[in-house]
Amino acid sequence: MIAIAQALRWLLPLSLAIAGGLAGAAGTTPAPGKVVVSGTVPDEATRQAVLTRAREVFGVDRVVDQLGVGTLVAPPNWTAYVQRIISPDLKQVSRGEISIRGNVIDLKGEVGNEAVRQQIVSDIATRVNTTYTVRSGLRVGAAGQDQVDLALGNRTIEFETGNSALTPAGREVLELLAPVLQRLAGRSFEVTGHTDAQGSRPQNIALSAARADTVKGYLVGKGIAADSIVTSGAGPDRPIADNDTPDGRARNRRIELRVVQ
Repeated sequence: MIAIAQALRWLLPLSLAIAGGLAGAAGTTPAPGKVVVSGTVPDEATRQAVLTRAREVFGVDRVVDQLGVGTLVAPPNWTAYVQRIISPDLKQVSRGEISIRGNVIDLKGEVGNEAVRQQIVSDIATRVNTTYTVRSGLRVGAAGQDQVDLALGNRTIEFETGNSALTPAGREVLELLAPVLQRLAGRSFEVTGHTDAQGSRPQNIALSAARADTVKGYLVGKGIAADSIVTSGAGPDRPIADNDTPDGRARNRRIELRVVQ
C-alpha cells in the first residue's frame, strides 16, 4: 500500500493511497489493492489531471475517486509537480503514506531494500524544484511480510461477536497462515487486535488484546515459537475506515500481523 495522503491545505489537501495486506497507515485506508485519491484541489481541470495521472500509473480499475474541488490557491506549477510525483516508483512502496502539504512532501512506508529507498527519495527530489522539501520516513521492510500478506489476501480472521473465540472461518484463515510463518522460522512477529468504536474504549482495548492473544495461542499450537510472537490490543484507536457505516466498522474489526525481523 502506498498513500499520497492527507492534505495539502494552501495548500491543497491531496491524498493518494494504496492499501494491501493486513496493515494500513493511520487514518482512512482503502480496500486492499485499491488506490484512493482524496482531498481538495482548486479546480476541475486540476482534479482531472491528477486522476488521469493516477489511473495511468496504477490502472483505471484500481483508482477510487474521492477528490474534491474547493476555493484554494495552488502553489506555482503545483499540478505539474504532483503529476511528476505520482510515478511508477511508488508501486515499490507498501504500507505507506505520502503527504503533500504545500511544498513539503513527506514519505512513509516500506520498501524492499536500501537501494530502492534511496532511489525513490532521490527521484522525487529531482522531479520537483528546489522550493520543495522531501522528507523521507521510508524504511526497509522485514523480509517475509509479502508472503504473509499473500497468504492472507482479503481474508478476515473472524471472531464470535463480543468475545475472543475464533469462528470456523477465522480458524481456516489461521490454518492457511501457519505454514507461511513456519517457513519464516527465526523471524519475530507482531499481532495487533483492533475493534470498531462501538462500546467503551477500555472494553474494546481489552477485547482486541484478547483476540490477539487467541491468534497467538492458535499459531503456537501449530508449531510457531511462542517467544517469536508479541501481541497487543489497539482497540478503536487506529481505524482504517469510517466507523459510521456497517462496512466501515467491519473493516475496523481486524487483526494485523507484521513481520518485524
